[in-house]
Amino acid sequence: MLAAGGEVSLAGAKVKIRPVGGGTGTEVVTGEKGSFSFEGLPPGQYEITVDLAGYEPLVLTEEIISGERTEVKYRLSTRAEGGVIDVQVRGAKPPREVTKRTVTAREISRIPGTNGDALRSIQNLPGVARPPAILGLLIVRGSAPQDSQTFIDGTPVPLIYHFGGLSSVVPTEVLEKIDFYPGNFSSQYGRVMGGIVDVGIRSPKDDGKLHGLVQVDLIDARLLVEKTFKIGNYPLKLMAAARRSYFDAWLGPVLSAAGGGVTQAPVYYDYQLVAETNPTPNSSLRASFFGSDDALELLLADPAPGEPGISGNAGLHTAFQRVQLKYENQYSQDDSLSTVVAYGHDELGFSIGPLYFNLDVDTITGRLEYTHRFSDSIRLNTGFDVYRGFYDVAFRLPQGPAPGQPPNQPFSTQQTRSISQSGEALYPSAYLEMELSPLKGMKLIPGIRVDYYSINDSVDISPRFAGRYDIRQGYPRTTIKGGVGLFTQPPAFQEVTPPLGDPSLVSNRAIHYAIGAEQQLTKQIEVSVEGFYKQLDGLVRTGIGATTDVRAFSNTGTGSVVGAETLLKYNPDDRFFGWLAYTLSRSARVDGPGQPERLANFDQTHILTVLGSYKLGWGLEFGARFRLVSGNLVTPTVCNSQNNQSRLSISAPTTAGTPPSYNWVPVCDPNRVNALLHAPSGAYTQIPFGSAASERLPLFHQLDLRLDKRWQFKSWQFSAYVDVQNVYNNANSEGIQYNFNFTSRQFVSGLPILPSIGLRGEM
Repeated sequence: MLAAGGEVSLAGAKVKIRPVGGGTGTEVVTGEKGSFSFEGLPPGQYEITVDLAGYEPLVLTEEIISGERTEVKYRLSTRAEGGVIDVQVRGAKPPREVTKRTVTAREISRIPGTNGDALRSIQNLPGVARPPAILGLLIVRGSAPQDSQTFIDGTPVPLIYHFGGLSSVVPTEVLEKIDFYPGNFSSQYGRVMGGIVDVGIRSPKDDGKLHGLVQVDLIDARLLVEKTFKIGNYPLKLMAAARRSYFDAWLGPVLSAAGGGVTQAPVYYDYQLVAETNPTPNSSLRASFFGSDDALELLLADPAPGEPGISGNAGLHTAFQRVQLKYENQYSQDDSLSTVVAYGHDELGFSIGPLYFNLDVDTITGRLEYTHRFSDSIRLNTGFDVYRGFYDVAFRLPQGPAPGQPPNQPFSTQQTRSISQSGEALYPSAYLEMELSPLKGMKLIPGIRVDYYSINDSVDISPRFAGRYDIRQGYPRTTIKGGVGLFTQPPAFQEVTPPLGDPSLVSNRAIHYAIGAEQQLTKQIEVSVEGFYKQLDGLVRTGIGATTDVRAFSNTGTGSVVGAETLLKYNPDDRFFGWLAYTLSRSARVDGPGQPERLANFDQTHILTVLGSYKLGWGLEFGARFRLVSGNLVTPTVCNSQNNQSRLSISAPTTAGTPPSYNWVPVCDPNRVNALLHAPSGAYTQIPFGSAASERLPLFHQLDLRLDKRWQFKSWQFSAYVDVQNVYNNANSEGIQYNFNFTSRQFVSGLPILPSIGLRGEM
């Protein structure tokens, strides 16, 4: 929907369609870009009525033909009477961060290799590393997984993926958007040094009809229902969804028959319940309940090599639930308020033989932001967020080696220690941020955040600044951007809480620097390039204390992350979307004064992703994704026999005056002792070859393909898809496996070619 005489999109226009000759009509409202759609219309003649305040009504007739998609572009003329017409042009608001990447619903549901899972699509964006096989980790710009945070409608949740990373904890069907901030994020977020993922749950459909969805594939089965009711003058919009993993029904028996020692294949659940209403035309009130549950159990028939004390069952269980209340109100053109509060419960437990760890946490979280626009060039954002946690922890774990004892003894034979304790933590924070536009096309965003941490009675002050400037406005737009800011992250509970932790620890710190540019090449194609640098200091590191009961924690770690990201993107049109993302980075750490610099465990030098999806017509859509990524880092025990490099060996001069000798020796010495025999148990314990994370696995590359087919019926639609991962069955290396005495090794391959077939019906 456009204004006559230009390309200005008109949002908020009411578009009503009804069959010519009589019948029930349907009404929708145009979105931010003036778009609207009607699905599932039977063939025939329809009367279209368009109405928008300040514009002449539009009435016309359209014909719907079976098997064809009808696309139209309407233009509205302003009313002839005098007076000032207030036209609101709505579009994508410039981000309050240097980089904000938003993935649309169509993109997240059609990316090959993800089974249509929304949150797994984040792994295809610049700055996101490929996690190790079957681990659902989010690794952003060289930071550790625990350094990034995931939110669902502003409420923090402890994990983003189910076991194995096969799917996320929120299904695609209930999502409205995913906002991803790889760094230099706004002052409204804190307590982490890495990145932010903020997931938005969509509003239930409000056309008064009952809608539903059922889907079954080789991984899980899901169900969704939604409907809007009228209670007095207020709408009550309801949506309920649930999902259960499906592959345990066939994977468990298969692995058991193969002697895999599996008593229960991974099982996961997730569920969402949303009730929403609009107390006033400019406000919304939503109550939500959502959660996730994962369980896994293995039977260890034989002790693992080097760990004779480990046998019996091994289990892992994670779960969380959230009860959430969210309120938003646009009081006027200049004032708005948004707030969200939630109660949550988290569980984490694992056991292996006689060892176990159980953690239960109850949380109360809240976030409030008030925005006031002083003028077109000055806007104030201020607010606070609070985290209140109550935890119970119980565990029986090895104490670790005593001072002077070799650190490579089997941990399963060490003396254990049992602890059970409760505690609480309070993390309140407040922030203030300005959005300034001193020049047309320029946006400057200074901000400051103050955090208090009760666990070590400390206060962190984090100033931040970001800016954007459109060198060329309109088409083709050219933008430069940059930012710098301080980001802090409190120590983990176990690092700072007695009797195991040290309450004198302070927060981990990171300073983010970024500079980049965005260029619009065509109406659909744009490219962005961004360089970033993260300076890390005060990182918490662990050492051996005075006794086996004590660990020496200190803020002696430092590090840096440097890199560049490129994104060449074709924005979705009626048929195609796709992008090319490339990240070049180096993430390094220094564990303490005088220690050598080493690569971080999750460092990946090169990350290349190319993907696209095209609508072929007749309800068919085909997509492909290719990834090329540097191998993950490992700490080797047996050297790589394929490494024929040599190093220079220098012998010291003798007291008799004999000069030193210089010899080149192979890096991989076949006579090297790789393990020590632990006499009491008869087990071998490895001797690492080189420093931690000193060897990189071979290059990872993989091609994924996806084909979707949709059949449209009068009141419902049926669809099917085939999603094939690792099409050419590349044996990507995901780890190293050693024999019992660590004299030989071989690479462990990841998943082979993996097809998945899914069926879906919805109305």
